[in-house]
Amino acid sequence: MVLEVMGRHAGWIATRAGIAGGADLILIPEKPFDIVQVARHLKRRAGIGRTFSIVVVAEGAQPIEGTMQIPEHDRDDYGRPRLGGISQYIAAEIEQRTGIETRVTILGHVQRGGTPTAFDRVLAIQLGVAAIDLASEGRWGMMAALQGAEVAAAPISEATGRLNTVPESLYQVAEVFFA
Repeated sequence: MVLEVMGRHAGWIATRAGIAGGADLILIPEKPFDIVQVARHLKRRAGIGRTFSIVVVAEGAQPIEGTMQIPEHDRDDYGRPRLGGISQYIAAEIEQRTGIETRVTILGHVQRGGTPTAFDRVLAIQLGVAAIDLASEGRWGMMAALQGAEVAAAPISEATGRLNTVPESLYQVAEVFFA
């Protein structure tokens, strides 16, 4: 099964969902993939009796240049590519290269929801109260943030000033399970 999740420029959702869900491969924008190696890995798993494999794909995942052809994306009103659907191309390549039937699931907006835990609810209230306090104090350009176990003020520029990508160390945790 190929499971596509959000992740235009960073593979946080794919990496964490893949680790939590026991994925056999995780393809993220930070690490261009080689479809030959993907197919080889899945074929090897099938050869040792694994009856299924899960490949989690962030919508922004890209093949190593020259290893797989992906059509150009349509553009939105701002000229940005409309991502989504890469899993369809990956699944077709997997089937063609391995002969293994491959199904695709695209989570889309379903992954944004879910029943909040007690922690989620309390944190939301804490962040809301802290945001109101910041506004009341005229501390513009600041945001409420969770730092460790405490809610604190942080400059918005810290959250938006750079792209926060998946660190190699976290991806290496995931790779341990790609055997």
